[in-house]
Amino acid sequence: MKKLFSLFIMALLVTTFAMAQGLDDGIKMLNYQKNQSAKDIFKKLYDADAKNAENIYWYGQAFLAFDDYAGAKALYQKALQDGVNDPYILVGMGHVEIMEGGDINSAKQKFEQAITMAKDIKGKKKTKVYSDILDAIGRANADGGSKKGDPTYAIDKLKEAAGLDAKSADIMINMGICYLKMGADEGGDAVKAYMDANTREPKNPLPSYRIGRIYQSQGNKELFEQYYNAAIAADPAFPPVYLSWYDYYAYRDINMAKEYIEKYIQYADKSCETDFFFADYLFRQGKYQESLDKTKALDAGECKSYFRNNLLFAYNYDRLGDSTNAKIYIDKYFANAPASKITSADYDIAITIYSKTSGSEAQAVGYIQKAIDADTSVANKVKYSNQAADIYGKTKQYGEQIKWLQKAVTLKGGTMGEADYYKMANTALSGKDYAATMEIAKNYIASFPDKPQGYYFNVKAAKGIDSSATLGTAIEPMIQQNNFLMAQNDSLAKDTVANKKTIDRNKSLLYSNLCYMMGYYNDVQKDVPKAIDACEKIIALYPDATSEQNKFAVHIKEVLQKSLSKPAGGKSGTSSKPQK
Repeated sequence: MKKLFSLFIMALLVTTFAMAQGLDDGIKMLNYQKNQSAKDIFKKLYDADAKNAENIYWYGQAFLAFDDYAGAKALYQKALQDGVNDPYILVGMGHVEIMEGGDINSAKQKFEQAITMAKDIKGKKKTKVYSDILDAIGRANADGGSKKGDPTYAIDKLKEAAGLDAKSADIMINMGICYLKMGADEGGDAVKAYMDANTREPKNPLPSYRIGRIYQSQGNKELFEQYYNAAIAADPAFPPVYLSWYDYYAYRDINMAKEYIEKYIQYADKSCETDFFFADYLFRQGKYQESLDKTKALDAGECKSYFRNNLLFAYNYDRLGDSTNAKIYIDKYFANAPASKITSADYDIAITIYSKTSGSEAQAVGYIQKAIDADTSVANKVKYSNQAADIYGKTKQYGEQIKWLQKAVTLKGGTMGEADYYKMANTALSGKDYAATMEIAKNYIASFPDKPQGYYFNVKAAKGIDSSATLGTAIEPMIQQNNFLMAQNDSLAKDTVANKKTIDRNKSLLYSNLCYMMGYYNDVQKDVPKAIDACEKIIALYPDATSEQNKFAVHIKEVLQKSLSKPAGGKSGTSSKPQK
């Protein structure tokens, strides 16, 4: 009996050890994005022990990795119905609720209940289970897009977990993801968290890969290359890093792209995704018809439901000049793709497709708005807003264009640079909103008094308001512009040869303004002395008596002076439309 009992205990220990190893292997596969491999491992563990809460939790995580929220929910609900009332299951249910877009407060209630239950656990496992539950809560809030979960809440829990478990890299990885969810400004804290994770588990490629992803998003090749290479050094069989390299080289060096996509396919699970990336590689090679045919084959077989097929259809039809099908498939893609899987590049192709066709501006801008809503980077939001403004500008929808330019300024914190003032003033002027143009131009001048464009827009808009040249709206803006141009010419005269083009242009603008003012003072205000003063300024501007400008000004001055000596009521004899 004693011998049988010993054998039973040994067998039990071996089984427990094997299952623990199996669990770790499954978690590793999830981290390596080998989701089917992970799911297969977890299913075996579940089949062997359907009451083990930790196994059930991770099996549900595999369902979530496939965006199968219903499958994960059913699994966790069955566990509860079977009496597995455990903190792991409650966290899993809260995780599903977040991914389904449910009430975040309801999910938090489940998390807090799980925490309370974990605190009540007795024995040696208490600290481990408690830190694991805090980490699982962090994982739940780290999952999905920026609108999912509460990263601030999660970070608090993860910091507590990090204090209890100084060896787990997973805690710090989830913390880094949560920091990034809070916005690009938290990138520094995310990097610190990932570096901590790397210190905890030097042979884990995931922290270096995550850091590399941050630097790739910033366009810093030197640093992301360093960290991607570090990830490969930690484990050459880590698939995601090769896919990121492929994305980088796909439009830069097709031979390098080929090398990395082959590595990705070698180490990743064989799946619809790997088949898709082969078709994607054909597209990047410029073999659009071959890529289209491969995508059609995928869509006709076991991979019919793979959501990225529609995206590749859209890419290929766009390059083949079939805008109708390109629109159909890009709309299908966004209608069916899980929100967490959509990337900024996906929005970019949708914007490209719709902005090519006249009359589709609203749809293009609709995708721009979705991209803005999904992106956490202020710089990207500003880029997209300016892109929308450009789309409307090309179709002369100036009212819409200026709204998007204003939106870009608001996103930047309300501070306008010179380029912002120029774009907004030019847009308002093109749309013949002269009052708005003058308002923008005045602020332009106040902010950049040493730049000529503000004065130019102010004068053009004032003349637009006074199209009959009888209201005098343009006089003050012209005087202001004249003062600027004269001062600039005085400064440029120190090197007349180098600055001749600018000096001549300024003199031409001054001449035009003075002619306008001369006509207004004489014809409208009947103020001959002011009209004569304008003539004298032209003569001073063009002192060469042989120049056409000088001859014109001298002639008009003589006529005006004669009119002053005539009896009251006499005609001046000047033209109300002086030549320019």
